Amino acid sequence: VTGSLWGRPAWGVWWVWDARLTSTLILMFLYIGFISLQSSIEDPRRADRAGAVLALVGVINVPIIYFSVQWWNSLHQGATITAKSFKMAPSMLAAMLILLAACWIYSIAVILVRLRCIIREREREAPWLAEAG
Repeated sequence: VTGSLWGRPAWGVWWVWDARLTSTLILMFLYIGFISLQSSIEDPRRADRAGAVLALVGVINVPIIYFSVQWWNSLHQGATITAKSFKMAPSMLAAMLILLAACWIYSIAVILVRLRCIIREREREAPWLAEAG
């Protein structure tokens, strides 16, 4: 929605059927479908299995989003950071890399905490959990 708000003055239209925008829209629908599928199945193991199948289908879309700027004529700029060159000021690059590392560390920590909660919730009757305290 916010992209449409700033896209209107930039492109003159509310929506452009650009390859990256369209493939990202498809990914958003896959996320919504994944969340809906997980919450609609009562058995957690069956829900996880069905969600995993849908997630594997969604993974196919990720490289399409990434390479869409190179494969098709796109509104979006190309890669700023490649294996051969950096097209940004060194101070901006350093700040970006530090923030990128911080985001990765935070994301991994949140995933591990959530995974621990899920395991404890599913195995609350298990004897090993009572021993672990």
